[in-house]
Amino acid sequence: MKERRKTRRKYLLYYARIFDPATRHQIGNLVDITPRGVMVLSPEPFTVGVTYRLRLELSDDVSDRPHMDITVLAHWSHADIEPRLFNTGFEIVDAGKEEGKVIQRIINNYGFRDNLRIKD
Repeated sequence: MKERRKTRRKYLLYYARIFDPATRHQIGNLVDITPRGVMVLSPEPFTVGVTYRLRLELSDDVSDRPHMDITVLAHWSHADIEPRLFNTGFEIVDAGKEEGKVIQRIINNYGFRDNLRIKD
């Protein structure tokens, strides 16, 4: 399948916990992030084409808030190599200016490596 990502995916050294803001139950972990999207590892698959509200747990070095809520649209979901887990790719559809700054700090502080190679 052709790669359609417009920004480089950053895998994270630290997997932040993801919660359902309504129930406050943990629903997964943030695996990678770009300014336009996130990938979540979870015990249950998400339904593709559905919009979700996610609460990201934040550390003190990226925000003075304990969490941040974003609205995302699920674009794909499939089983992880660990068969009891699922990876889901989301597009961020509603994040304000401050949330964008926090996302960039997460990338800067916890980004491990680019998934895509730069061609000379």
